[in-house]
Parts: sequence; C-alpha cells; structure tokens
Amino acid sequence: MMAHNGCSAAGLLYGSAFFLLLLHIGNGDVSYSIPEEMKPGSVIGNIARDLGLDVRKLSARKARIDNELNRRRYCDINLHSGDMIVAERIDREALCSEKASCILKFELILESPLELHRISLLLQDVNDNSPVFPKDIVKLEIRESAVKGARYRVNEAHDADIGQNTVKQYILQKNEHFVLSVREDTDGSKSVELVLDKELDREKEHDLNFMLIAVDGGNPQRSGTANIHVTVLDANDNAPVFDQAFYKASLPENAALDTVAITVSASDADEGINGEVTYEFSRISERAKKVFSLSSKTGEIKVIGPLDFESNSKYEMRIDAKDGYGLSSDSKVMIDITDVNDNAPVIYLKSLVNPIPENVSPGTEVGIINVQDRDSETNGQVRCSIQQNVPLKLVPSIKNYYSLVTTGQLDRELVSDYNITITATDEGSPPLSSSKTVELSVADINDNPPVFEEQSHSAYVTENNKPGSTLCSVTARDPDWRQNGTVIYSLLAGEVNGAPVSSYLSVNGDTGVIHAVRSFDYEQFRSFKVHVMARDNGSPPLSSNVTVSVFISDMNDNSPQILYPAPEGNSFMTELVPKAAHGGSLVSKVIAVDADSGQNAWLSYHIVKSTDPGLFTIGLHSGEIRTQRDISESDSMKQNLIVAVKDNGQPSLSATCSMYLLISDNLAEVPELKDISYDEKNSKLTSYLIIALVSVSTFFLTFIIIILGVRFCRRRKPRLLFDGAVAIPSAYLPPNYADVDGTGTLRSTYNYDAYLTTGSRTSDFKFVTSYNDNTLPADQTLKKCPSDFADAFQDSLEPLEVGSPPLSSSKTVGLSVADINDNPPVFEEQSYSAYVTENNKPGSTLCSVTARDPDWRQNGTVIYSLLAGEVNGAPGSSYLSVNLSLIHISPSLFIDLQ
Repeated sequence: MMAHNGCSAAGLLYGSAFFLLLLHIGNGDVSYSIPEEMKPGSVIGNIARDLGLDVRKLSARKARIDNELNRRRYCDINLHSGDMIVAERIDREALCSEKASCILKFELILESPLELHRISLLLQDVNDNSPVFPKDIVKLEIRESAVKGARYRVNEAHDADIGQNTVKQYILQKNEHFVLSVREDTDGSKSVELVLDKELDREKEHDLNFMLIAVDGGNPQRSGTANIHVTVLDANDNAPVFDQAFYKASLPENAALDTVAITVSASDADEGINGEVTYEFSRISERAKKVFSLSSKTGEIKVIGPLDFESNSKYEMRIDAKDGYGLSSDSKVMIDITDVNDNAPVIYLKSLVNPIPENVSPGTEVGIINVQDRDSETNGQVRCSIQQNVPLKLVPSIKNYYSLVTTGQLDRELVSDYNITITATDEGSPPLSSSKTVELSVADINDNPPVFEEQSHSAYVTENNKPGSTLCSVTARDPDWRQNGTVIYSLLAGEVNGAPVSSYLSVNGDTGVIHAVRSFDYEQFRSFKVHVMARDNGSPPLSSNVTVSVFISDMNDNSPQILYPAPEGNSFMTELVPKAAHGGSLVSKVIAVDADSGQNAWLSYHIVKSTDPGLFTIGLHSGEIRTQRDISESDSMKQNLIVAVKDNGQPSLSATCSMYLLISDNLAEVPELKDISYDEKNSKLTSYLIIALVSVSTFFLTFIIIILGVRFCRRRKPRLLFDGAVAIPSAYLPPNYADVDGTGTLRSTYNYDAYLTTGSRTSDFKFVTSYNDNTLPADQTLKKCPSDFADAFQDSLEPLEVGSPPLSSSKTVGLSVADINDNPPVFEEQSYSAYVTENNKPGSTLCSVTARDPDWRQNGTVIYSLLAGEVNGAPGSSYLSVNLSLIHISPSLFIDLQ
C-alpha cells in the first residue's frame, strides 16, 4: 500500500557558474505502509518513480537513505532500479511497543544538485506474538462460605501485538463451580473474573483445577493458557478494599532510584490473618517491570530503573490487594513521567558539497544540517549558529533543518580550508548545547594568471658567446593549486633582424632559464628585446608576458681598418711635400676605423718606422702627419713612413700601412721613383703599373684628340697643352672617401679632389672627380661601387689648358660593370650546432643556416639542400628537411635520446 503526501513546500534555489544546489523539501514527499518482519531485500516501493527521479543519475548523485534519528539502518535504496528495499529485520513491537501507530521517518538525500525528500514508513502489525498470562498457575483461596455470584479477579493475558492481533476472548475450561466474566474497561483493557456459580463444599473438594485460555484475533489465531488452582478454605467474610479505585502520580524523568512514586492502600474488616492485606501487580508491562517495584506489605511503588520521558512518558499498571485467605480486590495506577531538559541537541550533517569551488556566488547552498532534541516543548526548541568569522551562515528552512550557505566570495589562495563549528542550543533551563565541526575545503579555480617576479628583465652577454650558454632566468608565480598553478614558459613569436626570435634564444619551459641558440655579434646589433610568456596549465589557461632585454657586450674582435692610405700590399700611395713646408705643416692624414665600440674602438696612431725619424710626427688620436721642423736641403727627397694604428682593447689589435712622401716643389725635380727601396713584389707591381699607365695614357690622349677634333669642327678653339714637364700646382688634399656609419670612429664625410700630375712617371693614373663621386684607378681591376653595390658610376673628365687664365671643359663618361658569377655562396659560420629536446614535435624548427653571395640577381640567389647521407642506417632526409626559401631545418620525425 502506498500513499502520497499532497502537501508541498517551496524549495531553496541557488545558482552558480559551476553547479546548482536545489533543496527540495516537502515537495512530493512519499509514504509507504508495509507489514513488519519483512525479509531483508524485500521491495517496499519504487521511490525513484514515485518521486519522479532519473534512475540513471542515482549513482552519480550519491542517492542514500538516512534515518531521521540516526538509528539502525532499516531501509536502503537500489541505485540501479530505484527500489526502496528492506535492509534488516523490522520488529514493530521493539520499535513502538504498544503504540497504536508505528511510523518510521527516513530521508532520501541526493547531491549535485542537493535534494532532500522525506519518507514515512508505516509499520503494519502482524500476529507474531501469542497472549501470555503473568503467571502460568493462578492460585485462588476461596472460603466455602462464599455465596453464589461471588467474583474473583484473574490477571489478564498480555499480547505484544496491537489491534485485531491482541487478545480478543478468554475461554474457561468447563467446571461445575465457576463461570467466566470478562468486562472491558474504559481504557480498552479487559477485566477477567471468575464468578462462583455453585457453592463450594470443602468436605467434598479441597482443591479445584481447571484451565483459562486467552485467544487473540489474528489470522491464524494464537493463544495462551494459565492453570487455575482453587483451594477451598473455611469461611471468611470480608475482602480487602482499596481507599481509591484509581491512583495517579507524576515523576520527573531524572528521579533517583528508590524514589517512592506512589503508595497504594487497602483495608480488610476481618481480624487476624483474615485481615492481613498483601499487594502484588496483577497487570504490568515488561518495560514497567524494569523501572518500578511494589512492596507487598506497604504498597509503596518505587523507582528501580532509569526513567526516560523520551522513551516512555506514561506507565499503567493494576495492583491486587489480597487478604490471608485469598479474597482480593484491584485498583488501577497511572504514573506520568515529566520531561526534564536532560538531552542536549544533536547535530546531523545530512549533506555537504565538499570541496566547493572558490568561484561560487554568495548565497550558494553547500550543505543541509538537521538538529534533533529529544526533549519536549521549550526544552526541545533549538537555535543553531556559527561562532567563527567565516563567509558562511545557517539559514532555517523547515522544522529542525538549516541550510549552510555562503555569504561572500571565497578565495582559495587566501583560505583553502574552513573548520566550521556549528553550535546548537536548546531553550531549556538551564540550556544545553552541543557542537559539531564541519570541515569544508575550497576547490581551486584557475582564476589567477602567472605573475612575473619582475616587470622586466635584462640579460647581458658578451659577443662570440657559445651557443647554448645561459643568459638569464625568469620566474613567474601562480598562487593557484596543482595544474592550475603549474607554470610553463615559452617565447612569443617575433623577429630579430628579420630572423625568428627562436633562432636567437630558447627558454626552458619548466625552469624559465633562457639560453642563447647562436653566437652573437656586437657589430651586427647591440641589443634586442624578446617577450617571454608564462602560461599555467589550467582550463582555460591563463598567461602573462614579460619583456626581456638582451644587451650584447663588445669584445675586441675587430682590428682597426685603415681607409687611407690603403693598407700595405694593396696599393702604392705617394704624397708630394713642398720643400718650403715649415714645422707643424700638415702633410697627410691616416684615416682608420674600428668596428668595435667603446675603448675597443679608441684608436691611436704611431709611426713605427721612417726614413728620417725626426722629420715627421703623427697625431696620437687624429692621425694627421705633420712636419716636426722646417725641411732642409739635406733631407732626403724620398721619405718612407710605416704607420701603425692600434685600438685600446684587451688585448690590443692593430693594423699598419706605408706612406711614401716626396719632398719637391716641382714634379720635374722628382727623381725616378724606382730608386725608392721597395721589395721585389712592389717593384714588379710598379712595372705593371707603368705598362698600364702607358696604355691608359694612350687611350686617354686618343680620347682627348677626338674631343678636340669634335670641338674644332664646332668651331671651338680651346687650347689643350699637355706638357709632361709642367706640374699643376695645387694644395694637397687626400682623395675622396665615403661616409662611414655604425660603430666606427669616422663620424663625418670627407670630400677630396685628386689631380693628375702628368710629370709623375710612376704615380697612379687617376681621373679628376667631382665631390662625392667615385674614383676609378687605372691600375686596378674594375669593381662594383661599394655603396649599395651600384652597377654603374660616372666620372667627369676635365682636360686642362695652359693659359692665363686657364680655360677648361669637361665630359661625363658613364661606365657599367656587368656581373659575372665569380663568387660562390659563403656560409656565415664554418659549422653550426643545433640543440633539440627528445620527443619533439615533427615539423619543429631546429636552427637556421645562412650563406651570402655578393653576385647580382640570379648569380646571387642562394638555394639550400641536404647532401645525401645516412643517420643510423636511414637516409638523412628521413630525419631532417630544409626549406628552400625560409632556410629552416625541421625534423620529420620524433628524435629519441635513447
């Protein structure tokens, strides 16, 4: 039999981004009625169907059945079928004794979302107990003088069952003297009396024996018997009489042992032994026998066991008063037990969401608390509270139930665990209280990104470092827990000088240590910036970035480069010094630069060897060559200077050049240069230069004649005199040089004009150029202009005319130099090293290689490929591949260190 409770109560609904807790109390509560003594495993009803629950979610939602008072677990739920089943034997008489209605209260609790349903289980009585008389033999002593109709009370039989299953009738074995009289009292109890139907005669029968049978109303019926033994005595006129037909007393439940609850009293008008009255219980329950005793002589009813208002608040019993010859009468006694505040409240944690995510919204319900106090009235009224300062509170719901809800935002990084002490206090006097500690953990949510210890980092590395060397380390902290707080480092994509940043640096994903992938060159770039990302392992992952500035320190790895004059062995440079030059006159200037910086680029100039050590000096830092004294007739016309240029690095690097000076006011006075002491190599070079000069002079003269012929045809008459014996006087200025940028020491643009001296028989033959134009030496191989590799340049030819004033004209000649594929590609480094962690992803970049080709267009286009070879018996192409355009080497499979 099943009945539904139609009453409903509003549920408490709280939302959260991660879960929803629903307290469903009183809505769709269910009641079942079952007979007692059902076998364990028997189905009571399908509670999932009756409450509209999804059977498939019972296990995931941790469905369970709890007893309201946490007694023995009589019922359970089958999570697969949704059936409510009997867990162990249920004895109605043990649970409810003689109560007319026996109802067990249960609660069905589900989580995620939190849900609670009340279940009432009505236990139906089965006829599993037989009637039992207080005594198996009932002894009666009756005077032979007893008159017909005299009544003699017999203690009634007790049946632990209730209702129809209790005692319904008594049957007296047939005899000739007594008949049975059963009278039902107002409280439902029955009075069993033997009625004398025929007078006794002691001379005929001293003793009578017959049987009394009690039968219940169950199906099948059960019965109990008592033997009646009647002893016939001589005449006795009076039976005892109680002074009250009904006695009532009240005792507090904390009454001490031996406390007198009440005293009953009966009197007998007879004298002697016939008037002596004794008392005994005629009807008393087994429970009452354990807590009360009756004095047979005084009639005092005393407490002999503990009283408990919550277990039994009322006791009823019947007492017989008998005289010495068996005449008796009875009286009813009722003892009420009054409640004392002797039970402290008991706190039950019905459900708890633990752990709870830290991002739950305020007002989210995380648990259900039930409080029970077995006392009654004000003694059983309970207040619950939380003493600590925690972001949770108790909200009353239905009777004796509280919801544990959040009051503020949780932060696991501040407080990861809460020990919540819940205190329950009743309204008794004095009040009693109890406490329960609930441990609540806060589950981590990935709500904190990694934070770097510093806003920015600087790393300093000396150029020419070894690949793989450590530059610096970055550290980020994430206060989240476990994987949410695990920090992984990586480089953000970017470029440095047009190359991927990963080709310059790498970062250890676990430690944040930054390594150099390649060797740096200070002369290429002095500093660069990269961005390192710290990412946690949460879902979704959070990250932050930090800028790492890498500063490259200079090493003295570049020797000074002499721009003018050309270093020794590259060309033959001669300067003309007037004889009238005074001391301190500027003769020439050595120009040098150093690609290094700082003190490594501080240059100093020194004359290491000269023909006349005391004639010339050079500025220590300017490189200007000046005369130390006036030139005298005794000084040699041919002066040879060897100049060394040193930087200030450690160790110091240097370069040397040779400069040849001729002391003369007139080119005609200049002796043959071949007399200057050169080495054999320079002598051969001079011969070649003379041959070249003759050829170029012939070409030049022919060109001039053609020009003159053209001008003559145009009726122009410029006079062109070209006397080899005539020198063209002019102030000496060094040749023109281009602007030098970068880290060198030459900070300005120098512009010089060089004039042709036709009287010089061994000098280089040069064109006269305008400012900022290139110079084409006749004795050198034609090369492309060093400025941006221009493929053409222009020179101005200016024939000189001897006249007063001299007149001149000019002609611009354009020469183009065609490229020939005469240069192979040259790699920037002799060898490369690449570092890769095993179990790498296929396609990841290992390193890059770069080769330069100074040729033009397709002659300078570089294509990369892997040469055939084997690695562990497999072709090298199965391990690595090279991109023909991006010049990156990428692995095609996993690389295993083992």
